[in-house]
Amino acid sequence: MRAASAWLHRHTTARLLALLSLPVLWVVVAYLGALGAMLVAAFWTTNDFTGAVEHRLTLSNFRTLVEQPVYARVALRSLGVAALVTVVDTLIALPMAYYMAKVASPRARRLLVVAILTPLWASYLVKAYAWRVMLANGGVIDWLLQPFGTHGPGFGLTATIVTLAYLWLPFMVLPLFAGLERIPDALLEASADQGARAARTFRSVVLPLLFPALVAGSIFTFSLSLGDYITVKIVGGTSQLASNVIYDNITTGGNLPFASAAAFFPILVMVGFLVAVRRTGALEEL
Repeated sequence: MRAASAWLHRHTTARLLALLSLPVLWVVVAYLGALGAMLVAAFWTTNDFTGAVEHRLTLSNFRTLVEQPVYARVALRSLGVAALVTVVDTLIALPMAYYMAKVASPRARRLLVVAILTPLWASYLVKAYAWRVMLANGGVIDWLLQPFGTHGPGFGLTATIVTLAYLWLPFMVLPLFAGLERIPDALLEASADQGARAARTFRSVVLPLLFPALVAGSIFTFSLSLGDYITVKIVGGTSQLASNVIYDNITTGGNLPFASAAAFFPILVMVGFLVAVRRTGALEEL
């Protein structure tokens, strides 16, 4: 009887693992297959006369990306925008998450979580165009700043950073909120009993324990900002980021090989970012 039960358990487990492995295998094959196809296409070129893709191996696309100064400026600008969005979201999300986790009552906490999640239900384009209306000349931002004798930033990099910071803020608040909830109140009380001020408690107790959650939030905000190409089209004015180079070469330029080569910049940046984060041990603590 025990042997039959053990056999049935092994058989059921094997079938369950087989069923679960199919969608995982499909995702891996589709994702890695797309990356592989993009890698191969990056070494092709286009005919200058006909615009047709020529399937001959060349490094001309990568050489153009390295040698042309404009692409270096676009790359640095993209990194700066993604980093600034992450910093802005961190500065806004920290007090919000702390209040939700340590100050608000359980009922208020639930309402605040719903309030943070609600913007995610709205359309991305609706939110981006709402910021376009507010940032336009004579818009809400200009109206609010008019009593101070100044005006809003208009369209450009500042508008892009503000809009992206708003769009990705929930992805920073929620990991920080979860991380702060896991920190026992007794640790904060013990630090206060030892005479530590709030700033010292945050620096020596809260921040080390919150670092994995901060890393998780930064992965979202940094990667989403680095890969975004719609917001800069809507509120960026004449600014251009790395993702727009990829998008424009596919839709307007019709240069798929060059777009494939340009796509390796955000991929390599995110791989390097994840490797650096992994060495800190933060991913193991998530």
